[in-house]
Amino acid sequence: MSSSEGSGAVVGPVAAAWEDVRQKAEDGAVDKDLVEAAHADPVIGSLFPMISHGSLQFSRCTKFPWSRDVPSIFPGPGDGFEVHRLYMRDESWVGAASTAQEAVRIVRENLPTGCGPAIDGTPDQLDPLH
Repeated sequence: MSSSEGSGAVVGPVAAAWEDVRQKAEDGAVDKDLVEAAHADPVIGSLFPMISHGSLQFSRCTKFPWSRDVPSIFPGPGDGFEVHRLYMRDESWVGAASTAQEAVRIVRENLPTGCGPAIDGTPDQLDPLH
């Protein structure tokens, strides 16, 4: 566990990962409005966030290998976004959004049933989804 800068508050791995992703968004690694919209959502904000090549990805667990069952948000045409399921070949496409808030809503509406806050562990420690 780490301490939140300046506050002395102890934070868990999900909160620490969000701090890291939010800082990287400030540095331009991913869309800042997207990160802030996802972080503010009570469900999406409880998942473990990661960034890769400008995309914002989520896991139901904090340790590698990440869960592969939560949609991810990618930069789309213009200022828009695309939502994909990375590990589902036949059903990868989820939707397109013109705003960060809409992209987060699409992810939330397409979470697997039973998806809860990320656990501090690996996928084999997750409860099965229904």
